Amino acid sequence: MASADLRDELLCSICLSSYTDPVMLRCGHNFCRVCIDRVLDTQDESGVYSCPDCRERFQERPALMRNIALRNIMENILITPPTLTETGICCTYCVDSPVPAVRSCLHCEASLCEKHLSVHSKSPEHVLSDPSTSLEKRKCFVHKKILEYYCTEDVACICVSCSLAGEHREHWVEMLDEASEKKKKKLRNVLQKLIKKREETEERVRSLEERRRKAQKKAAGEAERVTALCTDIRRRVDDLEKKVLSEISRQEKEESLSLSALIHQLEIKKDELSRKMRHIEELCNMTDPLTVLQEPDTGDLCDPEEEGGDEDTGGHDKQLHDGDDLDVAVISHTLHTLREVITGIRSGIYVEGPADILLDVNTAGNTLLISDDRKAATWTERDQNRPETAERFQCNQVMSRRGFTSGRHYWDVESSR
Repeated sequence: MASADLRDELLCSICLSSYTDPVMLRCGHNFCRVCIDRVLDTQDESGVYSCPDCRERFQERPALMRNIALRNIMENILITPPTLTETGICCTYCVDSPVPAVRSCLHCEASLCEKHLSVHSKSPEHVLSDPSTSLEKRKCFVHKKILEYYCTEDVACICVSCSLAGEHREHWVEMLDEASEKKKKKLRNVLQKLIKKREETEERVRSLEERRRKAQKKAAGEAERVTALCTDIRRRVDDLEKKVLSEISRQEKEESLSLSALIHQLEIKKDELSRKMRHIEELCNMTDPLTVLQEPDTGDLCDPEEEGGDEDTGGHDKQLHDGDDLDVAVISHTLHTLREVITGIRSGIYVEGPADILLDVNTAGNTLLISDDRKAATWTERDQNRPETAERFQCNQVMSRRGFTSGRHYWDVESSR
């Protein structure tokens, strides 16, 4: 029970599995590094960070401290075989009630509890081992004897008969314990290498996650900047539109009033001319010559051109011609202002820092090692064995994944030998 409780304490409260690379927050609670990183990533949006267990809040994203002691405990538990009481193997002779076995006899092919082990035969042929349900596998299937030796040439466990009279009699053999210790030594070396590689992989994962966070932050900043820029553009264009429409409306009203006054004057002139025409027609229809001759100002009535009618008409035509067009000066000024706005927009968009160049692995030569972030290329003697493609260089060269069709761009390059 105590062992089960201990294992429960070694479970991450987020993934409910055994700790993997355990880290600790300032509040003292432990989590898998990957699990707590995901939780903190989701909290980045709100800017409020808290512990998933105790809900303690942090003003900034909390630093993750590696819990080396807990990590060592986890590694020891993972490589430590289960205890005798946890094997689930019961004593072969306790048939009334199941009793956990503490040892197994290879000769008898039976498992024994403490009670039956105390009365078990102590003769050499009764070899005891840890509790096992596959005791027949610990015997030679040819001679039915206990496997005691290890043939290094055939990489097989053998019995004494195999080593003396069988097919392994001229091979180099070792005791099982000796061969097992040698193999364990090799496995420990492999384990150390794997641990180192895992740490390197974890470091690369952390680096890439940090890069991802920076990319997300940069993208959010760029989106905010573009939104603000477009909002300002719409506001300024709306202001210009209102200004131009207001000016056009004002000019239209002025022209309309001027033309209305001119039309009124011409209507009066037309009425006057109509009156004179009727009077002249009346004189022309009279039969009494004396009355016609006695009518005053007959010359003015009969010759309207002498009154300067052409001059008046020319003045009217000039006023009509002057009222044909609107004043386009304000519109031209607005277009110049709009051009200045567009120029400012282009400056705001394109005046940036160095371009972000990413390398294309599909073009890299096989003697170039490309970093995970696709920003660094390193020469290596080891051939990368990448598939042959038409785009791939045969020398130490690599192309960028990004191209430019217009504009002015620059980028920074660091090199070393």
